[in-house]
Amino acid sequence: MASLYDGSIQRVIDDFSKLPGIGPKGAQRIAFHLLSAAHDDVQALAQDILDMRERVRFCSICGNVCEADICPICADPRRDHTTICVVQEPKDVMSIERTHEYRGVYHVLGGAINPMANVSPQDLNIASLVRRMQNAENDDNADSISEVILALNPDIEGEATTTYLSRLLAPVGITITRLASGLPVGGDLEYADEITLGRALSGRREV
Repeated sequence: MASLYDGSIQRVIDDFSKLPGIGPKGAQRIAFHLLSAAHDDVQALAQDILDMRERVRFCSICGNVCEADICPICADPRRDHTTICVVQEPKDVMSIERTHEYRGVYHVLGGAINPMANVSPQDLNIASLVRRMQNAENDDNADSISEVILALNPDIEGEATTTYLSRLLAPVGITITRLASGLPVGGDLEYADEITLGRALSGRREV
């Protein structure tokens, strides 16, 4: 399809169109908004994006996004470090935090098992989860892990990953639970409202 606009504005529209959840019309509205915005605001936005790319890293313990070696949740002594909630993506951490129903810590897999997309267990942060549990078991000064909550998306890939993890972790001998019903099949945690997700978390059941 021929470009509607010439030069840099069309390139900006094309760039925004590549972002998830933004179609051509949305990209066009954003581009024209930036075109009419104050120069300082646009420059600040561009600098914030560059700063994010340079500063944000993944927590060495849980895999969540942060700007230090350890994220604030893992570093917080007030959290229950005996309970680990396993999620697919960093954005799922914030979804669960908004429920105010959970005070444990997290482990971010970085995706879900998906053979169609060539994503295998080796491509996810599963080995680090196992090491984390082993380190807690062998370290006399660390809190022992009593429960692992599998809070993955209720779709085919999430269910496959939940099944794989439940079988992998079963020999460890700790309680493994998953979110209760209430989340729609095929939905994402990111789009679940706080009440539904909070009830699913508080009503979790053993795998």
